[in-house]
Parts: sequence; structure tokens; C-alpha cells
Amino acid sequence: MRINMQSKRRALLFLNAQSRNGHGNMANGVARQLQSGGITLIESLSKRADDMSQEIVRRADEVDLVIVGGGDGTVNAALKGIVETGLPLGVLPLGTANDLARTLGIPINPEAAVAVIVAGCPRRIDVGTVNDQLFANVASMGMSVELARRLTGNLKRRWGRLSYPLAALKTMLAMKPFAAEVVTKDRKIQLKSLQIAVGNGLYYGGGMSVYEVASIDDQSLDFYSVEPRQSWQWPLFLSAFRRGRHRNLRKMQAFCSPGPLDIRTDPPLSINTDGEITTTTPARFDLLPLALSVFVPTDRVEG
Repeated sequence: MRINMQSKRRALLFLNAQSRNGHGNMANGVARQLQSGGITLIESLSKRADDMSQEIVRRADEVDLVIVGGGDGTVNAALKGIVETGLPLGVLPLGTANDLARTLGIPINPEAAVAVIVAGCPRRIDVGTVNDQLFANVASMGMSVELARRLTGNLKRRWGRLSYPLAALKTMLAMKPFAAEVVTKDRKIQLKSLQIAVGNGLYYGGGMSVYEVASIDDQSLDFYSVEPRQSWQWPLFLSAFRRGRHRNLRKMQAFCSPGPLDIRTDPPLSINTDGEITTTTPARFDLLPLALSVFVPTDRVEG
């Protein structure tokens, strides 16, 4: 279904000036193109990502959609307010990884991404939850948290998407395993792990695949755990991960679940949601089925 933008013209606009492409001429060009497309922009007053959802809720009656320009972390900061208000989301992938945009087929080119929003073709997608946090792509613990800590703004601005494998290599060499208990409706698993992830979408971590047939509207969470392995095994393992074909590799635990999943770790660990460290174990993971409407290219409207 295409939304008639003649009657849906007011957008609350968030542009993360700290994102890789969210400032200067690029940001100004995006704003002009949106306005030329018939969208009246109400720019955000939020100075911090933590305030974005509150502002969306507070100003919901003033607008018809929310546009978020930045990376996956910026979108994550707005998720709670967007889900609560039911407003549709326009994504401008101005960050480094842009994994949600990749999953949905939204072009990385800003002009093409604006055209998707102006066209107004929505797709309903699932939203994951962990404790009181929401996530679109993946929530994880272990290596991903250490990776997020190593991925400084300076590193991402200097190396772009190459910053992910560079930081990942350093993280793998330093990572120590942890003990975890995973409980679902029909199973309990005890394991040693370097990384546990619970995915909602397809891509995360700069283009890594959670599972090759995962879909962001399949109403299912995709779990995997990476057990300790020898250093010579990592290149093959990472190659399989890029394609989402890691489930049959040795020293892997992986399954799909509609949720919920309960995870305890020893020691307690921080959890990364869409690239931002937001909560800790013990943690309950669950799913909000088809809870979010996002503008996508016309050929991606069907799930």
C-alpha cells in the first residue's frame, strides 16, 4: 500500500550530526530534497540520542511520520517512541554500517533513500526486545560488545566499513570465553561462548548475516553462540558468517525461536543492541511482531 504523501506531509526529522554523513552539505541536501518532495520538515530539538523517543511521543500529534538520518544506533534510539506512537519511519542511512537499511533494501545513496521516503511505500517489520530495550537488527554479548567499545568515532570516520574487520581482528585475539545458560519454552542449554547473538533482521555488524534465510518480518528470533576455537579456524568462520552460512559449522549452537529466550551469563555481561551498549545479563529476549512500519523500495513491500 502506498501512503498518499499529499495528506501525510509533516515529518519530525532527526539528523545525527555525529554520524559519518549526517552533517554539512550532505545533510542540507537531504533536507532540501525532502521538502521538494512535498514533505514539511519539523526539525528535532533533541540534543541527545536518549531524548529522541521522548520527543517523538511528545510531538506525535504534530507529525505524520518520523525521519531518522544516521546509523543503526540513531535508529535504535528512536525505536521506542516510534513503536509507541505507531508513526511510520523513514530511514536515511547516513552512518557507517547501515545494517537495517541493507536488510530492507533501502539505498545507501542519500538521494535515492530520500526518494524511497517520498514515494511512501510502507512495510511492517518485527522489533526485538531485550529487557526494556528494543532492537531492529540484533542484540548480542561477548565479542560484539568489545567490538563496539573499540569502534570509536575516529576509527569509523577514518576507515568507514573497513573499521569493522580491523576492530574485529583485535577483539578476537583478546576475547575470553564466558559461561551461559539459555532457556526457551522447550529447551535449556549450558554452553561456553565467545559471542551470543539474538537476531531480528538479516544483517548486523557492517554486513555480517545472522542467518542466510532470516527475514525481518518472519516473527522469529535467530539465536547463535560461537564457542571457543583455534586461531587458524577464524578466516573460514568469518567467511561463512558474511554469507549467513555458519549454522552447520563445528562449535556453533544455533536455532530459531518465536521467543521468549532467557539468558544468564557468568560473569554478567553487557549487551549490545544495534551497535549501542544498552543493558546487561541476565536478560529476557522477545519479539514485537510487525510492530513497526518503515518506508521501503516498492520491490521490498512484500516480505
